[in-house]
Amino acid sequence: MKSPTNLFADLPEKSSQELFSTLLDNPQCRIERIVSYGQSSPDRFWYDQNWDEWVLLLQGCAELDVDGQMVKLVPGDHVLIKAGQKHRITHTDQNQPTIWLAIHLNEPTKI
Repeated sequence: MKSPTNLFADLPEKSSQELFSTLLDNPQCRIERIVSYGQSSPDRFWYDQNWDEWVLLLQGCAELDVDGQMVKLVPGDHVLIKAGQKHRITHTDQNQPTIWLAIHLNEPTKI
């Protein structure tokens, strides 16, 4: 067994770009840690994915625009973004790292 790793360890220095770290990748899903420092999606840019994505905010704060609905997130909040649901990041905390856990699912999610 490998030693455990910590999602809050080895955070990058403040950067002008978000940092994506893949934690697990297999045919069913991909899990990644995302670290943001005040980033947002470019104007008129939308993510439009062919897979479901479940996102948990671990630290900081953020705001998403999901198909025109504004969603504010604080630590512990999570959302499921269904395949084909357009979304973008409108705000992340500029004073501390915003840490996300994103799970990309290759099979449709049943709720």
